[in-house]
Amino acid sequence: MAKRGEGPTISIKNRKAEFEYFLLTKYTAGIVLTGTEIKSIRAGKANITDSYCAFIGDELFVHNMHIAEYTHGTHNNHEAKRSRKLLLQRKELKKLLVKLKERGMTIIPTLLYINEEGYAKLDIALARGKKMYDKREAIKEKDNRRAREREE
Repeated sequence: MAKRGEGPTISIKNRKAEFEYFLLTKYTAGIVLTGTEIKSIRAGKANITDSYCAFIGDELFVHNMHIAEYTHGTHNNHEAKRSRKLLLQRKELKKLLVKLKERGMTIIPTLLYINEEGYAKLDIALARGKKMYDKREAIKEKDNRRAREREE
């Protein structure tokens, strides 16, 4: 088995997040995973595009995150879209719970990666949804930035 810190770095980004939401506060959370799930993530077979986070009791879970079944797994393989518990400090969870009660606020995953120690981490953000005119404005800014880069 390879030593920790070796090999390619795996990072799976939610590209839709910045377009659909205003990202206000970012946190890094650990994830409770099974063995076949971490192997699939290391193979790059995960998708966080349509996922979201929600509280169940006092615990934060990520829902609708797709981690493909491990190809070499046996009958003990995991479900692809099960809810997974996120690991945050208690005071961070309390802050998020208070902020989440405000109207229009949600928690979305922005980045899934493997850190230097070999653990899977999920960057989450407290976010507020954008209106249609905000999205159009973001597209115009992006086009203007591209045009300026081409001119240089």
